[in-house]
Formats: sequence, structure tokens, C-alpha cells
Amino acid sequence: MGIESNETTTILNTLRQLVVPLVDVIPGDCEVVLHDLSLLPNSVVAIAGDITGRTVGSPSTDRLLRAHVRGEYRTETGYYSMLPDGRELCCSTMIFRDSADLPVAALCVNADMRNWRLLADLAHSMMPVKPEAGTETGDNSGEEFLRDVDELAARLLGQAIANAEIPVRLMRKSHKIAVVQDLRDRGFFMMKESVERAANALGVTRFTIYNYLNELDAAG
Repeated sequence: MGIESNETTTILNTLRQLVVPLVDVIPGDCEVVLHDLSLLPNSVVAIAGDITGRTVGSPSTDRLLRAHVRGEYRTETGYYSMLPDGRELCCSTMIFRDSADLPVAALCVNADMRNWRLLADLAHSMMPVKPEAGTETGDNSGEEFLRDVDELAARLLGQAIANAEIPVRLMRKSHKIAVVQDLRDRGFFMMKESVERAANALGVTRFTIYNYLNELDAAG
């Protein structure tokens, strides 16, 4: 146990030293964020740049939470996300593993594409180029950059309820279980007071939410 702890600490300390230098050398407005995956959902342990307004102790993105729940951590580069104010980000997430191949850290780079888009538009207006078929690959479903757990919880709840496509007041048990399953798949129940939040949103008791979770576990 001590060896694993020391190894994880070494990995995190090494990556922590890269956060500021990377921001300094990457052109344009960008942000570099280090996540300690053992601290999810409040996993940000180092950050440089001010693209998303997060600080040390801020929560992970919904994308990283989903990766944790699914056990599908992987390095992804060059995917695009959108901030609430409409700014487009080009993002990369690099997963670092220990000698036992367990994921311990995520180093994320988020670059604001606004100025680059303006330059591209200017260049195209001066010398139009026929667009070619895109070569973009990977999962570009984006992610949510939120500043605190309350905001993240509210966003995940809102998305799960919206996906049910029926008002809460008209929901039957099957609809509410579907919402709970959606929330579980998103990593919602990793957060403190998540059961109470879900119960309040769905108009049931916290014990009902526990029963729904037990039914989902039993169903596999």
C-alpha cells in the first residue's frame, strides 16, 4: 500500500510541475488542469490559466466522471467542447497510470479557439479556400466545465430529467428509475448529498432512491 501511495504521489508531483510551464509555452489563451482521480468528483489539484474559471478543489468535468463510472479512462486529444458563454474549446485529456496500470491522474489542456477562429475567418475572407471533408475523429460530444459541485449536480439532474422527456409530475416509477439509472451512469451518486438531491428533484423519499439503485444493481 505504501509503495502504491508513494508512486501515485510521485506521478502527481511530477505532473504538478508541468502545469504552469505548459500554459506558458502553449500559444493563445489556454488552461492546463491536473486531476487527482482518487479525489473525484472534486479532483482539481493544480490549474493554470483562466479559461473555465475553476480553481483547486473544483469538480471534474462530466466527461471525466462518466469515464470513471464506465471504467473507460483513456487519453483523448483534439476534441471540442463549448463553454456556457459560447466560446469553443479544443481539449485534450491525458490519462496517467501507475505500474499496476491503474489510472491515477488526468492532465487536461483546454485552448480557447475564439482568436484562432477570427484569424481563420480573416484568412478565408482574403483567400477563399474550398472546404474539404473533415478528418475529425474520436468522441466530440464535449463536456461541462463547472465551478462547484452544486452547479455540477444541478446540471446532471437537469440533463437526466430532460432525457426522460416527461414532466416529473407525470412520471411513473419506470420513468424515475430511468432517471436514476441515467444519473448513476453519469457519476452523479459519487457526490455528497446526491441521494437527497435526486429524491427532492423526483418528488420521492431518499429511501425510494436507494430502492431504485438496489433494483438497478439486481438487474445487472
